[in-house]
Amino acid sequence: MMLLRMAWRNLWRNPRRSVVTTLAMTLALWVMVLYSGLIEGYWRGMERGVVDLEFGDVQIHARGYLESPSLYKTISDPDAVLARLDALGYPASARLLGGGLAAAGDQSVGVSLRGVDAERDARVSRISRAVANGSWLDSRDPQGVVIGRRLAQALDVDVGGELVVVTQGADGSLANEIYRVRGVLQTVADATDRTAVFMNASTFRELFVLPEGAHEIMVRRPDDVPLAAAGAAVRSVAGDLDTRTWAELMPVVANMLESTRSMVFIVFATVYLAVAILVLNAMLMAVFERIRELGVLKALGVGPLRVLALILLESGIQTGIAVLAGTSLALPSAYYLSVHGIDAGRLAGMSLAGHAMPATWHGVYSVQSVSGPLVMLLVMVLLGVLYPAVKAAWIRPVSAMRHV
Repeated sequence: MMLLRMAWRNLWRNPRRSVVTTLAMTLALWVMVLYSGLIEGYWRGMERGVVDLEFGDVQIHARGYLESPSLYKTISDPDAVLARLDALGYPASARLLGGGLAAAGDQSVGVSLRGVDAERDARVSRISRAVANGSWLDSRDPQGVVIGRRLAQALDVDVGGELVVVTQGADGSLANEIYRVRGVLQTVADATDRTAVFMNASTFRELFVLPEGAHEIMVRRPDDVPLAAAGAAVRSVAGDLDTRTWAELMPVVANMLESTRSMVFIVFATVYLAVAILVLNAMLMAVFERIRELGVLKALGVGPLRVLALILLESGIQTGIAVLAGTSLALPSAYYLSVHGIDAGRLAGMSLAGHAMPATWHGVYSVQSVSGPLVMLLVMVLLGVLYPAVKAAWIRPVSAMRHV
């Protein structure tokens, strides 16, 4: 108790220095807690944008389709694969993919035609909820299609407008049909925005004269199953079909998202290094100001360990105050960011690696979001105060008494 009173008294010999040091630690902890949650939110938001709208967690194709897409390279019995995936507990939906030319008025654009089972696809993709104008596909409206935002602008067509599609059928015939635009998507991804035309699977088969097969099966994993394990499970039921996770399909995006987590530690280290230097400087100043006093303590029989404990206790009191203040500030701020997020403003509608950034950036916070920055702060403060504490502990009384 005596040591604690001495440490508290010593702190307020120079209140300005103590307050500045404590505020620096408080600010660092507050900022790092919020930053770690925002980065985790960014990572998850971008992953969800890729997985929920475009790719799913795992995709299945016929062998060689990804290397050389062709209307004729199909999964011969997609219903059997879907049934096995359903039994495994993995929601899935088959898609049909083709290309063609779309025209409206005097404008024409090359398009990517995508045939989907509207009801089943809604279980694996949020694309049906990404309609900005109009409505999603309906099996009762076979001539209705949904198109990308930039495609609608390029063709100068809106909901209710007519879209003429010209392509080549699987039998080699010239296929053409007039469709009605049911809906226009919000910003999803560059390729989808510029070229995508979604239609019912039955409509696609009629247009392309493709009575059976599917080009792609989009699969979702249960929330508690890691991506790699999900990929292995899907491969076990897909047989000799080409099965890949979204990270394998888009390694650049996966690596980029993973690198953001490494960036967290770099920023942590940079900020906390500055805090450690500040603590080192403050405690060194405190030690040099009291060299003669410490020498007297040593001459009176106070051992090195008690002097070491005194200096560590002084720093510990400041750190404790900073932890309480920083956590008290961080928790309500983290709640606000997780619920309301940050309005991305001008970033909304922009894309990163071809995929749209969310309009609102939400933080994702957990016990680790607080404990990680807290533990790192304690470690860096300990490293910063260790040298001044050891120096004070090993001061020689005779040398200290002669210090000017």
